[in-house]
Amino acid sequence: MPDALPLDLPDTRLIDADIERAFAEDLGKGDATADLLPPDARAEAALTCREDAVIAGIPWFDACFRKLDPQVSIEWQVRDGERVTAGSVICRLRGRARALVSAERSALNFLQLLSGTATITAEYVAAVAGTGVRVLDTRKTVPGLRQAQKYAVRCGGGHNHRIGLFDAILVKENHIAAAGGIEPAVAEARRLHPTLLLEIEAETLDELRRAIDAGVDRIMLDNFTPAMMAEAVAIAAGRVALEISGNVDLQTIGSYARTGVDFISVGALTKHVRAVDLSLRLQLTD
Repeated sequence: MPDALPLDLPDTRLIDADIERAFAEDLGKGDATADLLPPDARAEAALTCREDAVIAGIPWFDACFRKLDPQVSIEWQVRDGERVTAGSVICRLRGRARALVSAERSALNFLQLLSGTATITAEYVAAVAGTGVRVLDTRKTVPGLRQAQKYAVRCGGGHNHRIGLFDAILVKENHIAAAGGIEPAVAEARRLHPTLLLEIEAETLDELRRAIDAGVDRIMLDNFTPAMMAEAVAIAAGRVALEISGNVDLQTIGSYARTGVDFISVGALTKHVRAVDLSLRLQLTD
């Protein structure tokens, strides 16, 4: 396996917590089927990716097996963030047979989910190549796996929006209504959290102008048409970063990116989950 992963990982304690939850729901009191194997039996296994994909989730995969067999040997042929072709053997394992069969499903669940997220992200990133637009994820993630999925987005070449409700401010229509308008909402946000990135949603060009005048850091153009997006770029004239949200898919993102905006957020990166097809085949060894 290569010496280092190319991307910053979530805290190892978070990965460990993910593994604990996965094992709690899968292993429970213990793997009854694995009891059929001799306790001292050893095995080796090969992991094959059955489709073209971008791999993500190696640290979760490894942690599953090492939790049950600290001495397991895991040899990777790829890094997270690398593309593989259908039929590629991407990893080989050797260790206690019971540990390999017991950890298999949880390990594959993490790897296939996160590789799916990385793969679709890479498709969206490719669709805006050459425009300078950054593809962002959203908070529309699998409950309990947000950090993992956001890591997978980075593996696919995308960028993370805010992690949660705590690390940036996004003022949307309900916040604006409750605060009494764009200007008082922005003023109060600045007063309460002066160091956080402040983004506001605009549904019209008039709201865009008012948000610019209020001095926000970024403006989200919600469900703008491409013509409105281009006009918004002209109005902003580089004074504030612009983000597109809503009605974004692989067919529309290219034309949206060519309007000159800075960011496009795509809920489908993490919300519409399609796992990558992986196969782990095991055989006992002497």
